[in-house]
Amino acid sequence: MLLIIKNKFISLLQLLLVLIYIIFEELIWEGIAKPVYEFVHSLKILQKVETKLHSANATVILIIFIFLLGIVEAFGIYAGILFVSGNVLLGLVLYISKVPVAAFTFWMFRVTEDKLMNFGWFKWLYEKIMLAIDWLKSRNVYVRTMERLKFVKKRIKNYVKIFKEKYFSKKSSFVTKVKNLYTTIKASLKK
Repeated sequence: MLLIIKNKFISLLQLLLVLIYIIFEELIWEGIAKPVYEFVHSLKILQKVETKLHSANATVILIIFIFLLGIVEAFGIYAGILFVSGNVLLGLVLYISKVPVAAFTFWMFRVTEDKLMNFGWFKWLYEKIMLAIDWLKSRNVYVRTMERLKFVKKRIKNYVKIFKEKYFSKKSSFVTKVKNLYTTIKASLKK
């Protein structure tokens, strides 16, 4: 009996970790942060910053990186506290406002990764985090959840496509009616 409870608790914990990871990976990273990261990465001014970072001292880079990461994490934790306390709108605004800083921090990590990995403790911590993510992705619950999520995303995209074709294609009766209404209103306002 105790073994069954232990196994169910471990399964529940795995599910919780998988859901948290999927929320951050699929919704926040793919939906919000990745486009911001790509925009930040494309800025010409950052090419000058990148050159300066390559010539900067590794300790200075580490201090800046940890400072920025600390800000991002503090914003995320405080946004979570605001969500839980009922200030959903303020929490959402705070969370969204951290995205550009997170994208810049991620960009900085990618640009200076070789220097940051010179610190043994940093490299060890990074490797442990990556191993934990790999372990999480290897769990059955993750694989099954991602399969379901892909199926749901495909169905949603299909519904959106059908909705657009039905109501917003140039041939749809809905668009024709809206254009006619606009023309009628415009003509009546000219009188």
